[in-house]
Amino acid sequence: MLHQIEGSKAMARTIALCRPQVVCAYPITPQTHIVEGVGDLIRLGELGNCEFINVESEFAALSVAIGASAAGARAYTATASQGLLFMAEAVYNAAGLGLPIVMTLGNRAIGAPINIWNDHSDAMALRESGWIQLFAESNQEAADLHIVAFRLAEELSVPTMVCVDGFILTHAVERIDIPDQAAVDAFLPPYEPMQSLDPADPISIGAMVGPDAFTEVRYLQYFKQHSALTLIEKLAVEFEQRFGREAGGLLRTYEAEDAATLVVAMGSINGTIKDVIDEMRAEGVAIGLVTLIAFRPFPADALRQALERARNVVVIDRAVDVGMGGPLASNVAIALRELPDPPAMHSAIVGLGGRPTPKASLHRLFRQAAIHPWEGPHFLDLNERVAARELHRRGKTRRVGPAAEGILKELEKERVEKLAERTS
Repeated sequence: MLHQIEGSKAMARTIALCRPQVVCAYPITPQTHIVEGVGDLIRLGELGNCEFINVESEFAALSVAIGASAAGARAYTATASQGLLFMAEAVYNAAGLGLPIVMTLGNRAIGAPINIWNDHSDAMALRESGWIQLFAESNQEAADLHIVAFRLAEELSVPTMVCVDGFILTHAVERIDIPDQAAVDAFLPPYEPMQSLDPADPISIGAMVGPDAFTEVRYLQYFKQHSALTLIEKLAVEFEQRFGREAGGLLRTYEAEDAATLVVAMGSINGTIKDVIDEMRAEGVAIGLVTLIAFRPFPADALRQALERARNVVVIDRAVDVGMGGPLASNVAIALRELPDPPAMHSAIVGLGGRPTPKASLHRLFRQAAIHPWEGPHFLDLNERVAARELHRRGKTRRVGPAAEGILKELEKERVEKLAERTS
């Protein structure tokens, strides 16, 4: 049924339809409305056989979820930003124990400086923890991905994060189709844990192990993630058949068939990128988009197949590995190196801490990628300002500001000339 509703509340209703048995949470912006919504449904008796547990911290929230899941309950929690970092030890423990917990991550920047706005710093910080990570493009997909996430987590016994851009999605009010209980029940069967603690048959879990066993546990996590590549695709097909719309999958493409330049991005920024692509297509520019939904496991084969015919690939990161570049770009580069004639790859870092990403800047970025070689990551609207200020300092231009295609070309010309001087 269609509802005009805030994204967080739509997610709360959908999560309740998945019949969690234990929900534990500690409030941190921007995920608070989600667990408040689930809590209201439990309080009103609309979600039976479920216990809502208030805890004293994010670490406690996931610790309670670990205990509940280990005891055989369907467990759910949510967090964001520093909250995810505070529970980092428990995040790794949940994965190492193979517990199918589902957690919503309301993506938000990590301080310092303190910032409550959206980027992907939090998800990237814990990307190697062993959790599946699915990124939602829209609020409709954010709600739907939770249904998929519970099924995926429980079939593989792997914890799963649904990553939802904070404020941009969580607090946006829009029309969202929330399914009925019967439809969700048909897709998501009652939880049957692969393992559970039983006082009548006591065992110890999470005990200390030696190097050999530890390596085997990590290999098992790797194996499950690799298995998830096939299952994610299978569940996406089944979801579309049952609900009549797309949700999940490894990736999806937009205007990619004849594209000379392909953009790769995750999350809500894909909506803006599609608008820019439509405008550039109207001007005759052959450009398209690959929206990545699964970041862990990373769909290297599917991505390689989607990108192999492009001449240029522009990777949009909403986070930065300080000292390295864009984390998504690093993963895309690994995938592309298997191609015999890989496209030129360009790394762009945008929207850190919620910094605006204007369409005009994306237009400039995508055009620049096709004509100008890049060295390292490009910070949207920042590289241009630095270049302009540098030329202004040298007295070569009176204007300081963005829109610097010409300025960047002049700096590149200077760099090439200096290189030629050194090698002559």
